[in-house]
Amino acid sequence: MSTPVLRSVHVHPVKAMRALSRTEAEVQPWGLAHDRRWTVVDAGGKIVTQRRHPRMALATAEPLPGGGVALSAPGHPTLEVEVPTPTTTITVEIFDGFVEAVPAGTEAAAWLSAYLEQDVRLVHMDAPEHRRPVDPAYALPGETVSFADGYPLLATTTASLDALNSLIARGDRAHEGPLPMNRFRPNLVIEGTDPWAEDDWTRLTVGEVTFRVARPCGRCVVTTTNQLTAERGKEPLRSLALHRKRDGRTIFGQNLVPEHRGTVRVGDPVKILD
Repeated sequence: MSTPVLRSVHVHPVKAMRALSRTEAEVQPWGLAHDRRWTVVDAGGKIVTQRRHPRMALATAEPLPGGGVALSAPGHPTLEVEVPTPTTTITVEIFDGFVEAVPAGTEAAAWLSAYLEQDVRLVHMDAPEHRRPVDPAYALPGETVSFADGYPLLATTTASLDALNSLIARGDRAHEGPLPMNRFRPNLVIEGTDPWAEDDWTRLTVGEVTFRVARPCGRCVVTTTNQLTAERGKEPLRSLALHRKRDGRTIFGQNLVPEHRGTVRVGDPVKILD
């Protein structure tokens, strides 16, 4: 077995929109720089994701200098959105918790509402005091996260994707495979491991940064969404439910918490510490 390496790095500036590949990324305590610092919320302040709107996969948010984003989507003009002035916040409901965020302007709200055909607005997580705590059942004191589902980073491995695609090929939905890694929306993709080796990881280093493995990542309907067309199928949830179910959850990948700041780069060696 060769030494594992970091194959790719991905950020999602607006939660649920298209992933962007990077050759390197700064690791901050609450996740990669430019990763899920923005999110879309409905009129009641609840987050809006691909779970409800698969078409969000077709929308792109490119980071701008200063932390803003340029929104683009099929059939819609590009809109540049600056980081809003933190004069007021709104309460955002994200799964079972709540966090304060700063709303962007009416122009961004109109653009997104037209695209999603629903009354929505764009909000920004502006300050450290507005970070969300990581699930206390799996966190150390003081660990926080931005608008990611629950943990600062998600890591997956190419060997496990190959193994999953082999399972899909043997099932009754074989025509849906093989699936690309973007179905799982990871931050870090690692190659050079055995299939499912990540099940046993507790700590690892990627280049200069050390991470704690918090827990396996439970998967949802978003993984059944083609990230290039927004069409949905049954895989990989069908095969994961048959072969990769733990504590009532279908799992793929590992949630990570960084132990310190640093930078990760494509090609960095990966060392499993525990």
